[in-house]
Amino acid sequence: MRPTRMLAIFAALSLLLEPLSNLATGMIHLSGGWAPWVLTATALVLVVAITMELRHYRSSEPASVPEPLALDEAARTLAQAVEVQWQREEERRRIHDPFPLPVHWHPAPERLIDHWPNIHRAPGGADPGPLPLAGRLDQITSVYERIPSGRLLVLGSAGSGKTILTLRFVLDRLAVRCDADPVPVIFHLGSWDPTASTVRDWLAGQLIRDYPGLFAPTPNAIELATALVDTGRVLPVLDGFDEISRGLHLPALQALSATTMPMLLTSRPNEYAAAVNTADVLLTAAAGIELDDLTVADLAEYLPRTARRSASASAETRWNPVLDWLAGNPADPRAGKVIGVLSTPLMVTLARINYSDSPGHDPADLLDTQRFPTAHSLRDHLLATFIASVYREPGLGERASLRWRPDQIQRWLGFLASHLDALGTRDLAWWQLGDTISTHTRTLLFAGVAAMVAAVAFGLPLGVIAAPPAGLAGVLVIIVLAGLLAGFAVGAVVWLVEELAIGRRQPARTQLRGQTRQALIMLATMLAMGLVIGLGVGLHDRNSVGGLAAGLAIGLASGPAFVVITGLEAPVDIRAAISTWEVLAFDRKNTIFQLCTGGLVFGLVIGSVGQIDLDLPTTQFPTTSRFGLVPWLVALLAGIFVSLGVLVAKSWGRWLILVRLWLPMTGRLPWQVVAFLNDAHQRGVLREAGAVYQFRHGRIQDFLARGQ
Repeated sequence: MRPTRMLAIFAALSLLLEPLSNLATGMIHLSGGWAPWVLTATALVLVVAITMELRHYRSSEPASVPEPLALDEAARTLAQAVEVQWQREEERRRIHDPFPLPVHWHPAPERLIDHWPNIHRAPGGADPGPLPLAGRLDQITSVYERIPSGRLLVLGSAGSGKTILTLRFVLDRLAVRCDADPVPVIFHLGSWDPTASTVRDWLAGQLIRDYPGLFAPTPNAIELATALVDTGRVLPVLDGFDEISRGLHLPALQALSATTMPMLLTSRPNEYAAAVNTADVLLTAAAGIELDDLTVADLAEYLPRTARRSASASAETRWNPVLDWLAGNPADPRAGKVIGVLSTPLMVTLARINYSDSPGHDPADLLDTQRFPTAHSLRDHLLATFIASVYREPGLGERASLRWRPDQIQRWLGFLASHLDALGTRDLAWWQLGDTISTHTRTLLFAGVAAMVAAVAFGLPLGVIAAPPAGLAGVLVIIVLAGLLAGFAVGAVVWLVEELAIGRRQPARTQLRGQTRQALIMLATMLAMGLVIGLGVGLHDRNSVGGLAAGLAIGLASGPAFVVITGLEAPVDIRAAISTWEVLAFDRKNTIFQLCTGGLVFGLVIGSVGQIDLDLPTTQFPTTSRFGLVPWLVALLAGIFVSLGVLVAKSWGRWLILVRLWLPMTGRLPWQVVAFLNDAHQRGVLREAGAVYQFRHGRIQDFLARGQ
């Protein structure tokens, strides 16, 4: 409903309720009746309606074309950020040490790709025929450039090298990119709900999450991220179609097919084929390739070069006897099992870590049929020993106080994996680490923190002031009541927000800087609202002067806080770093600043006004008290409520209370959470993808989650 219509309805109701309130005054013993409150509510609705109407007017203005030069500069800066990010990730994963695994492929089955004329974008009646798409890892860019539609489907089993291929594709494209070319950006599809957002909206949202500077508006008030996507300056590299939630593969494929944007899409073959067969829908105009299994020859070329030579004259490594036996006995069931397990780059990498990088481990153990009777048990062995191997040595710069026991590491990593499973995602976001804690537990935690803060900061000083007449029992009662009041109020708000699911909290996308016009608008709005509220209070208590003073106090208390908050916020610089902890740092700075401005400024103004002798009713301001500090304590309590409200509403506040306190107290995470996650990233257990972490591979996450 439009705000003007809402206003008209509320105004009509107020007129109808005026005589009813006067009639009811005699029956209900209220000194002021209902009319002042209805008037106040109507005026508040007026303020809100005008604000909403202005926002609607601004959003309905015709969009202008973004400045091409500004978007070109944003795309160039984005390309630099993406290149730095994935170069570091390649180095951390040792993809080029000693050389990349020989990932190669063949054309995908014809039944899973579109008609060749559509792929060629050929006119009606023309049929140019199939494209030569077979190749190896260093040819992925040239293979993609052969496709006129610019849409490529990459199929491969779990661990077959799809992620390595996407990394190489992005970096190779960026190495030869000119300003006219779109920026290849990797998007992990596991978090996309195609029934809730369009492809383009989701892409823009992911860009803003991982590159907060793209939240900055263009001249037509559209975020840079949206403008880059809409103008074709981003080439989506969509990784993990198979990781989209069950039941959403078909709508996801339909949504992707409805677009014409170039893209590279990866998926496991079975999940993609199931989506295609369900409704006979293909990725429109997309060619396809399917990754091959690694062969014994590939293993013989790679694994010996990852291990040290033996001391014998033959200069062989510990891998040579095993690989020679596998090559000479291909029909042996033991050989078939090992070759099948080591047919993917993921398992070869785990085998390298477990045997080439770990002294005293002999890869001949892989042939032990008693320890590993099945391929499944052999894979689980490689996954289990991977964690033990990477944590065998101290981390870079690791202090002795941060040496964790193997059982602790396993438990903490298992919690993170099961947490992601519960959320149905691969993205380990710091602001979501508390989301799997039950609503009741979260409510009690925030209520408890609020109670303790209010009891110490408000109840204790007030109790000391009241000590002579009240005695020790009275002091304790005041402290307990202050804590209970704050705990109940904050707990009720948290429970209401959680139960109603009022939006997922996202970290701040702003930094502190000047925006004068927005600040002045907010100041005027808060002063108007404060005066309206005060007028209603004054009419109720038959004290117009006091009511206006109270309203002025509320406006003056709220206005400066919002002025400082909004007046010093601006979008993060697009050139800013994009690591997960820098996003946390932005949100922490914003939250602390808002705690100070929202709490201290509000409290100071209320306390100052409370000292003015305006002959106000004691129910409004306790200025008649013989204790001059009482107004300041009341102001302190108001500031505490405002600050706790800010803390509860902010991602960093939830991180502080739920992740830094509760989860370590219950043993599910270490006290040094940041150090632990950084260490796991340095060891290669986690990888960084913009503002979030992910497990190195989905199979590692699934294995750790099963152990919980």
